[in-house]
Amino acid sequence: MAGILIVEDDMDIRDLTVFRLEQAGHEVRTADDGAEALAALEEELPDLVVLDWMMPGLSGPEVCRRLRAMPGTENVLVLMLTSKSQEADVEEGFRAGADDYMIKPFSPRELATRVGVLLTRARH
Repeated sequence: MAGILIVEDDMDIRDLTVFRLEQAGHEVRTADDGAEALAALEEELPDLVVLDWMMPGLSGPEVCRRLRAMPGTENVLVLMLTSKSQEADVEEGFRAGADDYMIKPFSPRELATRVGVLLTRARH
């Protein structure tokens, strides 16, 4: 299927997300924070990044902006997965370059569905 990078500092959410996306047949890597995510992106570009907003160091929107500024990353999809639910937060996430936005708590099944839809649309 697809290569996915999950950037999440909460171990329980990260493990749940990894489990569900691996069940869906994806190859999943993880990063605990924004700096680790940027290093992982320089090593190998995924097809999609599931990105938390509130992490130590760099925020999700800042990681997304830096990802969008990296050469060769125009086809990398970003799904922001966060507890930030205000309308202004959602707008900021999309302005930073997110392709989709999900609010925690979330349904793991819905996450897998959204990932699949994003990947399918990107391939067409």
